[in-house]
Amino acid sequence: GITGAFQYGLQVSIINSPAEYIKTFIRETWLKRYGSSPSAEMITLMWSFIVSIYSIGGLLGSSSAGYLSVRFGRKKAMLFANIPALLGAALMGLSRLCGSFEMIIAGRLFSGVCGGLALNIHIMYAGECAPRKLRGLIAITASTSIAAGKFVGFALGLREVLGVEALWPLLLAANAIPALVQLLILPFFPDSPRYLLIDKKDKEGCI
Repeated sequence: GITGAFQYGLQVSIINSPAEYIKTFIRETWLKRYGSSPSAEMITLMWSFIVSIYSIGGLLGSSSAGYLSVRFGRKKAMLFANIPALLGAALMGLSRLCGSFEMIIAGRLFSGVCGGLALNIHIMYAGECAPRKLRGLIAITASTSIAAGKFVGFALGLREVLGVEALWPLLLAANAIPALVQLLILPFFPDSPRYLLIDKKDKEGCI
């Protein structure tokens, strides 16, 4: 759950705290490039892109979750979700250094792809691996992981942690940590029995 639905909760909440800092960054970057300050409407438009493009990425990730989970298996599909997560974290973390607010937009798009993949495959993978007696308990790990991700996102956004002007790129790149944890831990997990039996026709592996 920490590397599945947690990613969605974290990425949804983490963007709220640095809103004013990002708008200031857009204004300063625009001024350096074009020699004039952008209008308030333009800043609002860019900020709206940053916030809403996550949903477009989530749609792309959710739409491809079914295909990837059948083609490569639940475990490998979850590992694949780390690629857009790390790419998005890198783009957002380096955006101020490179002087490009477009990198934040692109990073949010990739983060959305990760969130859409992770949320859907988490539910599928956990449900198929859970023993019958624990299936209900394991199923609710998705909702609890989303809540935990939102809580951690809000906590990291506090001024006492990363919610200050000097550290907001690190705050946006924080989703790289659960992605790295998953890359280290998930390879030791088994494949889904349902995937092995129905998709791979591997009865012995399923048993």
